[in-house]
Amino acid sequence: MFNNNQTHQKPFDQLNLAKEQILNLQQLGFKEMTQVQELALPPALTGEDLIIQAHTGSGKTLVFALTIMQKLKLEISDAQALVLCPTRELASQVADSIRQVARAYPSVKVSLLCGGTSVSRQVESLTHGTHIIVGTPGRIEDLINRGALALSDVKTLVLDEADKMMDMGFYDSLSAITNACPLKRQTLMF
Repeated sequence: MFNNNQTHQKPFDQLNLAKEQILNLQQLGFKEMTQVQELALPPALTGEDLIIQAHTGSGKTLVFALTIMQKLKLEISDAQALVLCPTRELASQVADSIRQVARAYPSVKVSLLCGGTSVSRQVESLTHGTHIIVGTPGRIEDLINRGALALSDVKTLVLDEADKMMDMGFYDSLSAITNACPLKRQTLMF
């Protein structure tokens, strides 16, 4: 567990991020890394699998958003990153955060795939391509089973609040989804 009471003053420009991304982070108000960012970003950006345990508000979402953005190939319009969240409310917040981080690259498409929204609309949206998918396990598994969602190009799999997803009984869905992703991928578990 990271102790977030310690203050760290390492700026984001110490990381090997594109200049556009550093400028975007500054515009979003991110000046220095939090402790979890300082510890997790260097290995995450080099492609290591990580399990991170830290409190809400510690900056975990920015860790995986920046990691995803570093690997994205914009010329490929298939899902290259998948972020799974236990609830549609959290998934919506995460998708909004990723969209802010992605502002440095205007052509990035982030798709939010959760229950409570028309499946047919989501299937239609996927036919136009996407780069990053954020969703809940039940809806993602449903779209895979319908043949509407292929995960063969996923390079980064993020399990956000993985413990909560397990507590909510999503083990079988998570297994099916991870099996639909390539074996050679980066996995970040929070």
